[in-house]
Amino acid sequence: MFGGGDRKELARYMAISQVGLEMVVPAAVGVYLDSVFNWSPWGVIVGAVLGLTGGLYHLVYLANRVDQPSDKSDEQPPS
Repeated sequence: MFGGGDRKELARYMAISQVGLEMVVPAAVGVYLDSVFNWSPWGVIVGAVLGLTGGLYHLVYLANRVDQPSDKSDEQPPS
């Protein structure tokens, strides 16, 4: 579908983009709430803090998952 590329590589790129969205979307929601409810600047501040902590947590989770062996079938038996 994507030119025969490696599916694991595509999954990594999608996970990284998801982390980026997790950091940006809460701040954008905070901007919207600031404009609707006139909470300025608290919506942006809370959204930025939530986005940063959530995104960093997900990034650390992904980094730890990469370090662990994902599948035992990939290992070759000793010769």
